[in-house]
Amino acid sequence: MAEHGAHITTASVVDDQPSIFEVVAQDSLMTAVRPALQHVAKVLAESNPAHYGFLWRWFDEIFTLLDLLLQQHYLSKTSASFSENFYGLKRIVTADKHGFQRLASAGLPKKQLWKSVMFLVLLPYLKVKLEKLVSSLREEDEYSIHPPSSRWKQIYRAFLAAYPFVNMAWEGWFLVQQLQYILGKAQHHSPLLRLAGVRLGRLTVKDIQALEHKPAKVSMMQQPGRRVSEKIKSVLKKTVGGVALSLSTGLSVGVFFLQFLDWWYSSENQETIKSLTALPTPPPPVHLDYNSDSPLLPKMKTVCPLCRKTRVNDTALATSGYVFCYRCVFNYVRSHHTCPITGYPTEVQHLIKLYSPEN
Repeated sequence: MAEHGAHITTASVVDDQPSIFEVVAQDSLMTAVRPALQHVAKVLAESNPAHYGFLWRWFDEIFTLLDLLLQQHYLSKTSASFSENFYGLKRIVTADKHGFQRLASAGLPKKQLWKSVMFLVLLPYLKVKLEKLVSSLREEDEYSIHPPSSRWKQIYRAFLAAYPFVNMAWEGWFLVQQLQYILGKAQHHSPLLRLAGVRLGRLTVKDIQALEHKPAKVSMMQQPGRRVSEKIKSVLKKTVGGVALSLSTGLSVGVFFLQFLDWWYSSENQETIKSLTALPTPPPPVHLDYNSDSPLLPKMKTVCPLCRKTRVNDTALATSGYVFCYRCVFNYVRSHHTCPITGYPTEVQHLIKLYSPEN
C-alpha cells in the first residue's frame, strides 16, 4: 500500500516521472494567467474605450497570438511549454527510435513541436470560442421570437442539449487519464500529451547546464559574413525571440504575483486575516433621549421646532427623523452642522423634502 501511495507524491526513479501535483500545478498556471490578463484588458477598456477598447474586443485573438509566440519559443528552446519550464519539466518524445533522450536545449522535433503548439494554443482558443457561442445561443433561445417550428431553432436547441454531455465526456476523459497516471498505469497525465507524441519528465543536470550555456554558444557561432536575407531572417528570429523572452520574463514575475493574490483572496486566508485584524465592535453612539415633554419640541405636531410657527415646505432630517420648515432647518444645518433637536452630526444633503397628498 505504501509503495503504491508513494507514486502520488514522488517520481519514479527509472524515468524521472513528475508527481501528479507538479503536472496539475503547471496545467493550472496558464489558466490563472488568462483571466488575470482579461481583467487588465477590461479595466483599460473601461478607463479609455477609444484607445484600449480593441484590447477587450479582440482579447481572445491577441492572447492567442502572444501565447503562440511564447509557447513556440519555449518548445523550440527548452522542449517545454512556459508553465512546464517554470516547474522544471520538459517534453520527451515517446516514439524515439534511437532510444535516447534529447537534451532540453535541442528543442522538440518539428512534428511534435507543432502538435504541441496546436494542443497548447489553438485548442484552448477554439474551446473558449465554443463556450461563448453556447452562451450566446442560450441567451438567444431564452429571448428568441422564432416560431417553435423553425428548423434553425430545432438545430441549435439540439446542440445546446448535447453540449453539456459532450463537455462532461471531455472532462471525464481527462479525469480517467489522471487517475491512470496517479496509479502508475499511464505515462501521460493528459490525453493531449499522448496525441502529441510526448510525455513529461524532469529536467536533468545536463539539461540545466545546456540551457544555461546555450546563449553563449549561439553568440560564438554567429558568422560575420552572411547574406542580407540571412541577416534579415536572423533579425526576425531575434525579434520574435525577444518578444517571447519579454513575455516569459513578465509572466514569470506575474505568476508569483498571481499566486500571491490567489492565496490572499482565498476564503480560508480571508477568515484568518479577519480573525487577526478584526477590531472590537465599537459601542453605539450616545443617543439623547428626548421625550414628548421636552421644551425643544412644540406641543402641536404641525409646528416647526425652530420658528414655532406652522411648518412651510415640510423637510425631514434623515439623521433624526424630525420635521422642520425647509428654510429654518436649511439655515440651521448649514451653520451648525447638527440636528437642532438631537445634536446628531448632520449635513445639508441629509435634508429630505416631504410632499403631502394635497400638493
